Amino acid sequence: MKKICHYISEYMGVLVLLSAIVALLFPDTLNRVKPTVINYLLGVIMFGMGLTLNLSDFRIVFSRPKDVIVGCLAQFTVMPALAWCLTRLFGLSDELALGVVLVGCCPGGTASNVITYLAKGDLALSVGMTGVSTLLAPLLTPLLTWLLAGERIDVNVASMFLSILWVVIVPIVAGFLVKRFWPSFTAKAVDYLPALSTLAISAIVIIVIAASAHKLLLGGAVIVVVVMLHNLCGLGLGYLLGLLTGMTPAKRKAVSIEVGMQNSGLASSLATLHFAAYPLATIPGAIFSVWHNISGALVAKAYSRWKAE
Repeated sequence: MKKICHYISEYMGVLVLLSAIVALLFPDTLNRVKPTVINYLLGVIMFGMGLTLNLSDFRIVFSRPKDVIVGCLAQFTVMPALAWCLTRLFGLSDELALGVVLVGCCPGGTASNVITYLAKGDLALSVGMTGVSTLLAPLLTPLLTWLLAGERIDVNVASMFLSILWVVIVPIVAGFLVKRFWPSFTAKAVDYLPALSTLAISAIVIIVIAASAHKLLLGGAVIVVVVMLHNLCGLGLGYLLGLLTGMTPAKRKAVSIEVGMQNSGLASSLATLHFAAYPLATIPGAIFSVWHNISGALVAKAYSRWKAE
C-alpha cells in the first residue's frame, strides 16, 4: 500500500492532468456529484496539512521575520495584481474574471513545499510562508476579492471569512491537535497523506471540470492561457523580488515557488459556496490545479540544476 501511495504522490501532476482529461471526455457521467463535496475534499487536504505542521515551522517568523514578511507581501500583492491585470488584458467575462481573481487572492498551496524541496530551495522558508499566508487567508482573501472584483460581482466579505475559517483553518487546527495528542496515529498516517491529498485534488478537478465541460470546450483556450500566464508570471516575479531584496538563491527559489503556486482548491471551493450564480468561476481554480503541478515539476527540475550566484 505504501508503494502505491508513493507512486500516486510522485506522479501527482500526471494524475491531476488525466483527471481533467477524463472529466472533459465523460462530463455527463461524472457530473452527478454535488459541487459542495469540494468543501469536504478541501477539508481533508487541510487536515492532512495540519498533521504535518510543527510549532517549529513557525519559529522562522521570529528568527527570520524579513524573509517571511517579504514573501507574504509578495503572495498577497503580486498574484492578486496579476489576476486583475490579466482579466482586463484578455477581456474576460465577469464569471471567469471572478475565478481568476479568487485564485490570485488565495494563499500558497501545500504542493509548494514539495516543489521547493525538489528545487533545492529554502524549505523552512517555504513551510513558514505557507503557514503564515494560510492563517492570513480568512482576512486577506475576502478583502482582496472584494477590492478587485467587487465592482463587477457582489462579494460578501463576512461570509467568505467564515467559510475559510471552517473549510481551511478548523481542519488544520484539528490535524495539528491530532498530531499533538495522538502522535502514534500521525506517525502511521503520514506516509499516506501525500497520496490522499493528490486523490482529493484530482477529485476536485473532476467535479469542477465535468460541471462546465461543454462551455470550457467551446471557449476554454483563453482561460487556459490566462491561468498559465498567471502562474508563470508569479513564479518569475517572485524570484525577481527575492533577487531585489538581496535573498540567497535558495530563498529566491522558495519565494518564487510559494508566490507562483496557489491554493487553487480553495478558490474553487469559495466559488462553489459563494458564487453559485456564476458557475464558470470555479473553472480557473481547477485549471490552475492542473497546470501549476505541471509547471511546478518543470521549475523544480530547472531550479535544482541552476546554481545561481
